[in-house]
Amino acid sequence: MIKILKKFIGKVFKDLFRKKKHLKIGLYGPPNGGKTTLANRICMDWLGEEMGVVSNIEHETREVQVKEQINITKGNKSLSFSLVDTPGIATKIDYEDFMKKGMKAKEAKVRAKEATRGVIDSIKWLDNLDVVIVVLDSTKDPFSQVNITIIGNLAARKIPVLIVGNKIDLRRSKLKKIQAAFPQYDVVGISAKKGNNMEEFYEALFVIAG
Repeated sequence: MIKILKKFIGKVFKDLFRKKKHLKIGLYGPPNGGKTTLANRICMDWLGEEMGVVSNIEHETREVQVKEQINITKGNKSLSFSLVDTPGIATKIDYEDFMKKGMKAKEAKVRAKEATRGVIDSIKWLDNLDVVIVVLDSTKDPFSQVNITIIGNLAARKIPVLIVGNKIDLRRSKLKKIQAAFPQYDVVGISAKKGNNMEEFYEALFVIAG
């Protein structure tokens, strides 16, 4: 009876500690998947302010950005965390690709250098995170080298992962392909830009962060 009581008390204190724990949650994925758009959506929902700047040109986010003290409450559940928005992970960054988007050579070279540094910093940050949200463009093929590299790194570190298939509002969206590519993880489809399915996203976040 005493052992059972101790076990019960231990579970109660463990649950209380878990609920109070402040987590670090990182947003990862390839460029232009919608990481910063999702970060802005989360921050607008719970803080009333945006987190970063978005652009149609790859690697708009080139430095790790952190938004402290986000508190989400749903019914009797609460979650406190710092949100870490990371630069897009890429296996190759070529300044000439930026020139094709209209940038001058000097500006393109600076952007490429900053983007490369950002990728390195993103990988370093993995050691500081409790949970990672992988944001993928659901209109693109999930079986890319970049995606496999990201997931492989997370699996090796045994970090809890939630995969978000973004841009489900577009006709080309194929969420089932992402689910088939990474069946070992929960996959939630959303439109970070329009706010579609965010309630399901938050529910999944509570599960993975618990």
